Amino acid sequence: MTVVDAMGKACPMPVVMAKKAIKELGGAGEIEVRVDNEVAVQNLTKLAQSGGYEVKSEKVKDGEFKVNITVGDGEADNVKDYDVTSCIPDGRKKNTVVVISSDCMGNGSDELGASLMKAFVFALTQQDILPDKILLYNSGVKLAVEGSDSLEDLKNLEAEGVTVEACGTCLNFFELTDRLGVGSVTNMYAIVESQLLADNIVRP
Repeated sequence: MTVVDAMGKACPMPVVMAKKAIKELGGAGEIEVRVDNEVAVQNLTKLAQSGGYEVKSEKVKDGEFKVNITVGDGEADNVKDYDVTSCIPDGRKKNTVVVISSDCMGNGSDELGASLMKAFVFALTQQDILPDKILLYNSGVKLAVEGSDSLEDLKNLEAEGVTVEACGTCLNFFELTDRLGVGSVTNMYAIVESQLLADNIVRP
C-alpha cells in the first residue's frame, strides 16, 4: 500500500498527490491518503468515484482523516482530470459575487465605516456559504494590500477557494500595485463580465 501524506496541504494538492500516486501504481493496488479536513475527504471520494475505484474514509481523530482508494487491474488510467471547482464545499452557492467599491462601509463617519468594512470581511469568513468571487475596485482595493486590517481575512477566503480580484487601474491610481498582498489584478471588462454572469451580487 502506498501512503500519501497530504496533511496540511491546501486544495487541490491532496487530490493532485492522490492522482500521481494512482498513476505510479502502474496497475492494481491501494493508496492511503492522509488529510486534515473533511472537504479534502469529499474531494478524494469524488476523485475515486469518478475513476470507478473502491474508496473508504475514516476519521482517525480531530483534524486527521484517512482515505483508502483501491484500484483494480487496468483501472489506473481511469483517473479523471481534476476540476478545481471541487475545492468549493458542496454547500456553497455558486456564482455569488461580492462587490466592494470602498474601504469604508456606509456613509457618515469614515472611521466607523472602516471598522464596519473590517467586520464585514471577517464575517464573510465565518459563513457556511461562501461567495464564488470578491471584486475590489476604487478604494476597495486598499483592503487587499499589505498593511490592511482585512488582508489576512481575504487570504483565508482565497485559501477556501474564493477568487479575489482587484482593479488594476485603481491600484495604479492609489500607487498600490506593488503592495497587492492577495488575489490577482483584473480589469474593467472582467469586472463587468463577472457581474453580468453572477447569479447573486452582494454589495456591502
